[in-house]
Amino acid sequence: MKNIIQLIKIKMMDKNKLLISVLVFVLSITMSKVNAQQNSGTDTTLSVQQQGLINISALTATGNVEQLKIELNKALDAGLTINEIKEALVQLYAYCGFPRSLNAINVFMSVLDGRKTKGVEDVEGKTIVVNNNTKDKYEQGRKVLEELTKTPQAKPAPGFGEFALRADAFLKEHLFADIFANDVLSYQQREFVTIAALASMPGVEGQLQSHINMGKNTGITENQLEQLAGLIETNVSITQANAVRKLIDVPLVPVIKPEMMVRISEIEIHPEFLEEYKAILKEEAAASVAIEPGVIAIFPMYQQEDQTQVRIIEIYADKEAYQSHLKTPHFQHYKTGTLQMVKTLKLVDMTDIDKDAMKEIFKKLK
Repeated sequence: MKNIIQLIKIKMMDKNKLLISVLVFVLSITMSKVNAQQNSGTDTTLSVQQQGLINISALTATGNVEQLKIELNKALDAGLTINEIKEALVQLYAYCGFPRSLNAINVFMSVLDGRKTKGVEDVEGKTIVVNNNTKDKYEQGRKVLEELTKTPQAKPAPGFGEFALRADAFLKEHLFADIFANDVLSYQQREFVTIAALASMPGVEGQLQSHINMGKNTGITENQLEQLAGLIETNVSITQANAVRKLIDVPLVPVIKPEMMVRISEIEIHPEFLEEYKAILKEEAAASVAIEPGVIAIFPMYQQEDQTQVRIIEIYADKEAYQSHLKTPHFQHYKTGTLQMVKTLKLVDMTDIDKDAMKEIFKKLK
């Protein structure tokens, strides 16, 4: 009897061992799939703070200060610290020049002043260290670049570095040493800043590809890069967003969409209000194009023989963009402010003959 009981216990233990083995196997497969997803970036999305850095960088690179004010406020509300944003704007001078960087810094100062006046207390964040006291800055920068690229970095850099030694020195000693030595931003955050800026500027696809590769080495995923392209489309243009999409091998978005809305507004103005009307219209048209991503063009004109006969060419990305435009404060100001000035108004919706020609219209205006 004892032998039978012992045999039963042994069999139960064997079954438990088998069950444990099966569970371990299943768990290992599950974890492998999770790790594979994380590495491929299929389930990784941009955080609100990362989106803030990308939007700020894109708008700084393009000089869109009005929209930049809006995004700076959003970024602060989303939890980015003052010093994180400040450090991003400083870094951007290396990619889009001192004028754009300094303009953005001045805008940021005014945004902070405005928030302080309203009683908003923003977080200062980690202290920015101004001085980089490393003895050999070139070597420091070279090692940082090796870490970012995962490839050996010769001294000097082949090609441009051999031809222009000072450019190679500035790149290593200042950008990748002095700037990158400050840990207010992580390497990954800095690559989001750089990729967004380069993605917003035409003619720098080579550098953009290099920094996309560096960004991936810091953990930026394909999915995040695709989302970044969407933000570039919103803040800059479809064309610039497609530059990113092309480099990460995802489908491009058509620049000219079937739902694009083109209209000619035919307006007659009472003569006594003509100058006042033109001033309000000019301000509204400029604000619409600068601030609204869905407004492609608002181009006011008047007849040479009769200035009271005003014509406006309006191009919107789609009907949703047009409906959104109608709700903006600048359009509402135009509409209510000029109501008594308008004698007649006729809206003529147009259809293009050749959609492909649309992209070529403004290319010759340098």
